[in-house]
Amino acid sequence: MAARHPVQFKGSAMARWLLRLAGWRVTFDGLPALQGVVVAYPHTSNWDFIVGILAKWAIGIPAHFWAKDSLFKVPVFGPWLRWVGGLPIDRSAARGAVGQTVDTFHEHAQAGRMLWLAAAPEGTRKWTPGWRSGFYQVALGAGVPVGIVRLDWGQREIRFVDFLTMSGDEVDDYARLATAFEGVRGYHPEQGSPIVPWRPSKDKK
Repeated sequence: MAARHPVQFKGSAMARWLLRLAGWRVTFDGLPALQGVVVAYPHTSNWDFIVGILAKWAIGIPAHFWAKDSLFKVPVFGPWLRWVGGLPIDRSAARGAVGQTVDTFHEHAQAGRMLWLAAAPEGTRKWTPGWRSGFYQVALGAGVPVGIVRLDWGQREIRFVDFLTMSGDEVDDYARLATAFEGVRGYHPEQGSPIVPWRPSKDKK
């Protein structure tokens, strides 16, 4: 049977074995394009990062994620963070994280290089009134699809369920995202944030 999406990866048999040992499965049918944003939800525990990294290796996808640029200056940890996919962001820069990332996407698109950014839109493991808008603004600014990844502790499954194109109609776009994540259960279910736009006063994009 033909793959659902054209961009495929080999992945790590060891990572797949470790996930199976922990009772997890990964459902992934490839990527539709060389560039895009992956939204993983919900993020309610430090365990999410460990499971997510194992899933990344199991699939073989060279996904990146935002991290403060200062972290990359820490001995040992900094190089490791870059190795697992960390993308340094200077939040004090004039164009902010979103502007920097959109520029990076454009550079990769022009060169025909792959770039997928993985984001946990709550921005924290604790409950918040909604999602921060960084991932959304990047997807719109770069003109790339948003991959929907359900990090479901209830089913012990990481599932790529769909790839959506953001229209710019925030209300409609977030409603579609909420539908795609309906029923997913986090490690701490009570800390799962509602899928609605949220712009805290200190949220720097």
